[in-house]
Amino acid sequence: MNKILVLFDSASGNTEKMADLVAQGARGIDDTEVRVLSVEQATAQDVLWCDGVAVGSPTNMGILSWKMKRFWDVEMADQWMKVDGKIGCAFSSAGGWGGGMELACQSLLTVLMNFGFLVFGVTDYSAQMMTAHYGAVAVREPREDAAQANCRLLGQRLAEWVAVRVHGKMEEHPVNKMDSRKAP
Repeated sequence: MNKILVLFDSASGNTEKMADLVAQGARGIDDTEVRVLSVEQATAQDVLWCDGVAVGSPTNMGILSWKMKRFWDVEMADQWMKVDGKIGCAFSSAGGWGGGMELACQSLLTVLMNFGFLVFGVTDYSAQMMTAHYGAVAVREPREDAAQANCRLLGQRLAEWVAVRVHGKMEEHPVNKMDSRKAP
C-alpha cells in the first residue's frame, strides 16, 4: 500500500485547500492511503510512516514559511538519515503572480533533498500553459480549474512514483500510462 503524507503550512487557508487537492490526486491511485496534516499537527513519526510526502507552504518572501522550516529543523532533526530514499514534491501559494511561488517550491525541495528525499517535477501539462515543473502553484485560493488540476496532478504523480519506486508496480509508471492512453 502507498502511504502518502501531505504536509502543509497555511496562514490564510489557501495552501490548505491546495493540500486537499493534492490529496485527492494521490487517492486516485489504487491502494493509496493519504494523511493530510498541518505542520502544527504532524510529528516526525508521520514522516517516518510515509513512503512519499507532498510539502506545501505559503510563499514567504520567495521561500518556505518559517513554520515549515522550523518543522524540519526541530521536529525532524533527529530523523536525519532515517528518511533517505523516500519520495517528495512541493506546492506553494502566493498573493500574486511573481510572488516567488516556484522559488518557494525550490526551497521546499532543497530541504527535502537535504534529508535524502528523491524529489521530482511534473513535465505534463495539467491545463493549457500550466505545469508543475517545480511543484504545483496557485495565486491565492486555488479557484481556477487549472490550479486545481495542477494540484491533483502533483498528488497523482507522487502516488504513481511511490507505487513504482517503492512497491515495484511498473503499471503505474507515468510513461506506461501515457503509452496506453495513446494506444488505439
